[in-house]
Amino acid sequence: MAGGWTRDGNIQDQIDDTVSDGVNTARARMAGGIGSPTCDDCGEDIPEARRRALPSTRTCVACQAERDAKLRPAGFNRRGSKDSQLR
Repeated sequence: MAGGWTRDGNIQDQIDDTVSDGVNTARARMAGGIGSPTCDDCGEDIPEARRRALPSTRTCVACQAERDAKLRPAGFNRRGSKDSQLR
């Protein structure tokens, strides 16, 4: 039985492509460049541990959490099943 756009039995191809797309999206969202000792949004100091872990960070944890909460997944439907399209 075929599932979506793949050949019969190639569900793993769908899974691999979905994971790859997720990794590429996360990499594209990663900040680049020079970091900041203070948050661009609220002006509070960014903890040293966060700046070591993410040298290019420009937001504190709380402000970044707010930004992340506003993001919505694209909702690309790889399987193409009728039931999943009706959601």
